[in-house]
Amino acid sequence: MRLNEIRDNEGARKLRTRVGRGEGSGKGKTGGRGIKGQKSRSGVSLIGFEGGQMPIYRRTPKRGFNNIFAKKFEIVNLGRLQKAIDEKQFDAKSTVNVETLAAAGLIRGNKDGVRLLAKGELKAGLTCEVSGASKSAIEAIEKAGGKVTLPSATKVELEAQEKSAKSKAKKDAAVPAKKAAPADDDEDAAPKAEKDAEPAPEADSKADAE
Repeated sequence: MRLNEIRDNEGARKLRTRVGRGEGSGKGKTGGRGIKGQKSRSGVSLIGFEGGQMPIYRRTPKRGFNNIFAKKFEIVNLGRLQKAIDEKQFDAKSTVNVETLAAAGLIRGNKDGVRLLAKGELKAGLTCEVSGASKSAIEAIEKAGGKVTLPSATKVELEAQEKSAKSKAKKDAAVPAKKAAPADDDEDAAPKAEKDAEPAPEADSKADAE
């Protein structure tokens, strides 16, 4: 092969459709725009228009909230891991990760990784390299003699944690401390009670006159 014989793979470069180049091109005359009307002009987008009736995006009820940035993990319980080991779907000495779990049939799609939960009992000491694990699951694995390796936090996650800590500290500082009751209240209360207990002088003089 020579340099002048080098070519791209078949279909690697697809030429754009050249509209308005004659009837034989398939995009001649009106250039694929139909004929007349608003949509035949450039710069027009009427996506979702249904002839004047209520469009489907307004007919459909909207409930709840869908976080488009949320991560979707494959959930695996510790009891399911122990069952797979008992059934010899994978070796207890192998590292538990996406590849071994997929080979054992415990997960279907990778999505954003695997998260371990503590439901069930685990007897084998497994070495796990997963995307997430609950606190109780980590404790159960370490109690059985295993180890859990989690990915380090990303820059975005660290910034979010730092921002949350700052807002919490600012909120705690804004709450005023409760003022302690003055210690002299009890001392002032005793003389006041004695004063109230003294009889009125007019009442005593009236009693002596009688």
